[in-house]
Amino acid sequence: FAKIFDDIVDVILVGDSLNMSFFGESDTLTATLDQMIYHTKAVCNGAKKAYIVADMPFGTYQTPIDALKSATRIFKETKADAVKLEGGEEKAEHIKLLTDNAIAVVGHIGLMPQFSRSEGGYKVKGKDEISKNKLLEDAKAIEEAGAVMLVIEGVKEDVAKEITENVKIPTIGIGAGRFTTGQV
Repeated sequence: FAKIFDDIVDVILVGDSLNMSFFGESDTLTATLDQMIYHTKAVCNGAKKAYIVADMPFGTYQTPIDALKSATRIFKETKADAVKLEGGEEKAEHIKLLTDNAIAVVGHIGLMPQFSRSEGGYKVKGKDEISKNKLLEDAKAIEEAGAVMLVIEGVKEDVAKEITENVKIPTIGIGAGRFTTGQV
């Protein structure tokens, strides 16, 4: 698949959602770092032009040091261009540590699948002023920490548009309407 899409897309995300689509699990939470590395390595072997992003699976970036260890392993064992992690302002320190150590990071805000169990399922974000303001703060904190790109998932279209207009890094929408820089 990576070879097929390499000439068509700019970015390939090797998502922990492979846990659901490939392994038939009910969520992404049991994906492992070994699985992500294996699949990222395969994608990197097939795609020669696209920018490759590897998801950091649940439990591999609980602290900034955990994040650095996991991301370093991904960079050493694959040819990924960046790693992606879920979370907003509370993950800015993690992102800063990774970027300070030459690891490109893609942020991910809004509906975050790794939070689905703790939030009682998959829920659209940005429905009220408080949620919208939190998303804007998260986006700005992620950008300031050094992220190269931002995934916005399951966010109301007008909020995703406002986020995109208020950050300089590309935004990639997943169910966030038509006003992001790109689409999954």
